[in-house]
Amino acid sequence: MSQTRYSARDAGADRFVAGAMRAEMLSLKDEAALATAWRQGGDQKALHRLTGAYMRLVIAIARRHKGYGLPEGDLIQEGSIGLLHAANRYEAERGLRFSTYAAWWIRAAIQDFILRNWSIVRLGSTANQKSLFFKLRGLRAALGDLTNTLPDHDARMAIAARLGVKESDVEAMAVRLSGADPSLNAPARVAGDDNAGLEWQELLIDDNAHPEVAAIAAHDDVVRKRVLETALAVLNPRQRTVIMARRGSDEPKTLEALGAEMGVTKERVRQIEVAALEKMRQRIMAELGAVELQSLMPDC
Repeated sequence: MSQTRYSARDAGADRFVAGAMRAEMLSLKDEAALATAWRQGGDQKALHRLTGAYMRLVIAIARRHKGYGLPEGDLIQEGSIGLLHAANRYEAERGLRFSTYAAWWIRAAIQDFILRNWSIVRLGSTANQKSLFFKLRGLRAALGDLTNTLPDHDARMAIAARLGVKESDVEAMAVRLSGADPSLNAPARVAGDDNAGLEWQELLIDDNAHPEVAAIAAHDDVVRKRVLETALAVLNPRQRTVIMARRGSDEPKTLEALGAEMGVTKERVRQIEVAALEKMRQRIMAELGAVELQSLMPDC
């Protein structure tokens, strides 16, 4: 993107912020009237005036969360959604200022967005884990730890006691916050390897089958199914029963069990099976030939 386009975008953002800062301030009486008009009458103008007056609050809270590396515009957008939720639920008759009520919704929306997008690895979503994520850095600074390394045992214990979480949770979160996710487009630099010009994504191993191998396997499956159906068609009912019970089931029956069902000896069942397999082999060889038969049905 050119510098001109960047400048235009920045100028637009600056105008938006400047406009939000110039919006009128509302009294408690004004807030109550506008909120009631929106909640009870669906007055869009009242909603726009109410939320427009507190867009400056969204911007202020978003800027306090810029340290997590996400675009300020995205934070403001998410905060605006929180502001709308607040407008939908605000009850002026309780005597609470809208700004006090809305701040909670704005902060919650922004923090949820950060938790969803700060890392490709999902972070904790419980109240304690959210508190740990957003307060860990401040608590470490309060303890005099301004490094980006893992806090020592005493510091972890102090933070865990302060937030009511386990020491192991503090350690795990500190590890996650010690560095951002690396980009797969970053140059690959592995000691001892000549990877000049390569990106990390080019060194990822693909466990899937090669497309050509997968295509051949799919073709063989189709051919195998067709020839087996053709071969089964030449068997008489008794032979088919034996083959399906012995070769076509995930839990093949024993010769003895199958003989008991059919009212014959297990030796007779074995003879029927041998004859059926030979008949199937001859039928398949007549269609495919011995070489292709061995490649498709090596156990026949």
